[in-house]
Amino acid sequence: MLVRSRAPRALHAGLGSTFHAEALPDALPRLQNNPRVAPYGLHTELLSGNAFTAPRAHNQYSWMYRIRPSVQHTPRRFEPLRHRSWATPPFEVQTPAPLRLAPVEVCEGDWLDSVTTLAGNSGATAGVYAFRRGMGRRVFCHQDAELMLVPQQGALRLRTEFGPLSVGVGEVCLLPRGVRFAVDAEEAGAPHRGYVLENFGANFRVPELGPIGVSSGLAQPRHFLAPEPAFEDAEARHEVVCKFGGQLFRGEIFFSPFDVVAWYGSLVPLKYDMSLFMSINTVSFDHPDPSINTVVTSPSAEPGVANIDFVIFAPRWMAAENTFRPPWFHRNYMSEYMGLVRGVYDAKPGAGFSPGCSTIHNRFTPHGPDAGATRAGQAGQDAPERYADTLAFMWESNQLWVPTAAAMELADATYADCWENIPKTFDPKDPRTPPHPWRR
Repeated sequence: MLVRSRAPRALHAGLGSTFHAEALPDALPRLQNNPRVAPYGLHTELLSGNAFTAPRAHNQYSWMYRIRPSVQHTPRRFEPLRHRSWATPPFEVQTPAPLRLAPVEVCEGDWLDSVTTLAGNSGATAGVYAFRRGMGRRVFCHQDAELMLVPQQGALRLRTEFGPLSVGVGEVCLLPRGVRFAVDAEEAGAPHRGYVLENFGANFRVPELGPIGVSSGLAQPRHFLAPEPAFEDAEARHEVVCKFGGQLFRGEIFFSPFDVVAWYGSLVPLKYDMSLFMSINTVSFDHPDPSINTVVTSPSAEPGVANIDFVIFAPRWMAAENTFRPPWFHRNYMSEYMGLVRGVYDAKPGAGFSPGCSTIHNRFTPHGPDAGATRAGQAGQDAPERYADTLAFMWESNQLWVPTAAAMELADATYADCWENIPKTFDPKDPRTPPHPWRR
């Protein structure tokens, strides 16, 4: 039975903040961790997300007060679990060409059964899920990577050690390494689709804002929400599946692992509503770099270079004058994996890039707006333009997104055709020196 909170919590939101939560009154110790006087006879357990000596500003941990310690929630015997589509790098390089990938077929199993890896490197993997039924008494724990889930169709109902968390379309969820959880469907039998990232690098954090300033702009830490405190005190068989050392293993336990009654700390599952993102854009001229749309970042050892940036293209106004408003044609140092949650992406108004699809544009691979977006951008307009029904995202990596064999099976061989009809507008007799936008 799920027992929900009957007591107030001190904090509910804030990426990097310290949270406090209790599902029973005074279950959270107010002074010290002392098992002799632990409230309700709960066991004390520490979950650390970094080396103990990592810098304080980025060191994440949580203290949990639970009915049974997790040593009793660990199967005594594990056996390998074969998975049809969840793969672990390294992958063999297939092609430097840009790729557009169709959505995967819906799996008749649960979320865990459906995960399909489409690309990866030593820092992360990117993929999708598509399932119909919940996990029930099946529990998953990723001991190698932090997970990011981006629903595209159908809300997810997550059960975690820290309590339940509902993640809808338009939201994104972060699940720390080592946390046990189960994914349920909002509507059993209906298709639930989305994107999934394994982050093998540093934990995600909000980016530094520099000249933007910390009072507002981009994603605010207070908008990252933690689970509602709740616990299960159930003696029932559960299947535990873990990913460890790149391999999947399964075993059985005979208690619910979701028995944490109180907790505090900064290493907790979180969700973020992307409609709260404050987009920063030009109100003069030129197209800004997509880094201004970074929600969270996983830094690498090289300052200023991310292992993974999670970038979104949300509803916003475009107001640049004398400017080609779509993204430039570009060849970047960073490699891009892109997904579309809803609507139309402004640089790809053609029908080929629809919600649920993916694209991969690797390092220095040429890409940019399709022919339709190019013609519209060259026609130009100075009136502000609202991009309303759209939500796209990008996982930018400092390494190649190496596609898997499953990705190559989904690849659209006609993708490059979207640039075939870009008009040639060169005229050596027409210099067309544009007026300065502020000197009319």
